[in-house]
Amino acid sequence: MRGAAVAVVGGSIAGCAAARALSRAGSAEVTVFERTGGALRDRGVGLGLQNDRFAELAAAGYVDPDTPWVRLSRRVWTVRDGAGTGAGGLGRTIGAQPFPFRSYDWGSLWNGLRRRVPADVDYRAGAAVTAVEPEPDDGGVSLTLDDGRRERFDAVIGADGYRSVVRAAMFPGLAPEYAGYVGWRGTAEALPAGADEADAHMVVFPGGQCILYLIPAPGGRTRLNWVLYATPPTDQPADRETGELAAFLRGLVAEHFPPRWAATLLDTPVESTFVQPIHDLSVPHYAAGRLLLLGDAATVTRPHIGSGAVKALQDATALESAWHSGATLEEVVATYDAARTPVGTALVALARRFGRAQLHHAPNWASMTEGDLSAWWRELNQGSDSHSGFGGHALRRDARG
Repeated sequence: MRGAAVAVVGGSIAGCAAARALSRAGSAEVTVFERTGGALRDRGVGLGLQNDRFAELAAAGYVDPDTPWVRLSRRVWTVRDGAGTGAGGLGRTIGAQPFPFRSYDWGSLWNGLRRRVPADVDYRAGAAVTAVEPEPDDGGVSLTLDDGRRERFDAVIGADGYRSVVRAAMFPGLAPEYAGYVGWRGTAEALPAGADEADAHMVVFPGGQCILYLIPAPGGRTRLNWVLYATPPTDQPADRETGELAAFLRGLVAEHFPPRWAATLLDTPVESTFVQPIHDLSVPHYAAGRLLLLGDAATVTRPHIGSGAVKALQDATALESAWHSGATLEEVVATYDAARTPVGTALVALARRFGRAQLHHAPNWASMTEGDLSAWWRELNQGSDSHSGFGGHALRRDARG
């Protein structure tokens, strides 16, 4: 396996992690195909890593400890209080929970990982793969690029997100399912005065919720990242859709949010917001033949359990471990598949449960006390623990660092 030529389709966080894993494991040639020609570091959305998962991934070499981050310690749940004037316009707190997370800007996290991709990896920006075809005659895989060229590799890693062309080659007709609601994402300059900077703030309302927390910004500053989940008035909204959905969002925020939180969202510039339809998907296998999947190309989880980036980075550590231990590609495929398919399947199921409980079958938030919230949260997490629930599964101890 140390002499294999391997292609990685996708060059974002999952793709860079896969390239690092393959290079560290000794693949002779690693080529990354990233369809975006611009700088991925400019993607300005936030994400979080649970503290224990960060420690594991940093020790394994897949997170740069020097990447800027913001410490979060609590998650505070808030509702609009009557006319909305309670707590100085910040609403009524119905409960608070420990929230041991580090928040990141997606672009800076990617940039730190991109710097760790070895120089001998051929990273090609602006190179879109349009087709993936296994070649039964010689056991290789051919990629077709958008300019018509074809290139052959010994194996191909799909790290190309929820619309993965590699997954489509492995499982024709299998595609992520729309969950029936969307996330509006945006960034604002700051938290409203009086809101604790170490908290992740949950504003909840009938049929939806919004999480707001600080993320790093250039020059040592911070900015506010927010994501609002709700069911839109259209059946299948498109990514980054504006117009009707923007008007719907503004009306929803004005009606249901405490005034100062509402002002924060409503003052967010339109160019700093976009729509993300929520999907999920499980795959029968993470690897088959000479095709392997990683990150959202494999399983797509709803974002409510805070495991998206963790899942992709852990996939990479498992790939590296399998590549080290396997004498043949067949052994690598079997080891990787056995390690990651059950994890991905479990995370999808847990995230579905969280999404349904918080959106489609949400409690009457306004009537809840702190005791009610604690009991609801315990029931929601029943069957999971700190190693297999919110924030992602613990990293396998046999992953190579």
